[in-house]
Amino acid sequence: MAANDTIADMLTRIRNATMAKQQATEIPATKMTHNIARVLKQEGYIEDFEEVGEGIDRHLVLSLRYHGRLRQPVINKLRRVSRPGMRVYSSHRDLPRVLGGVGIAIISTSRGIMTDREARTKRVGGEVLCYIW
Repeated sequence: MAANDTIADMLTRIRNATMAKQQATEIPATKMTHNIARVLKQEGYIEDFEEVGEGIDRHLVLSLRYHGRLRQPVINKLRRVSRPGMRVYSSHRDLPRVLGGVGIAIISTSRGIMTDREARTKRVGGEVLCYIW
């Protein structure tokens, strides 16, 4: 499957897997999805991720995270902000706060993919990819 919007595809796969309470989900590997997975792990939204396969058949396997006896997903909502049809950019002063700082916004900056908090600290703006809470 050749999706134009790999980020939206990634978010949809994570959303579907958490709703079905699956332990892991597979996502086509690109530099962008790899960096987003790194940020999700760093922020504690997923347990871990690893790259499997080689060449054109590379995939990221994300181990999803749940808490409690009822296995409530750590990720409640994922929302794509900047789309191929409508890019959304923001300076470091105007970066959005997701749920008053409870959630994160993932930003693509000139210094790489990072959270809104990191971008504010480093005083860099960029493209607002998605919100996660």
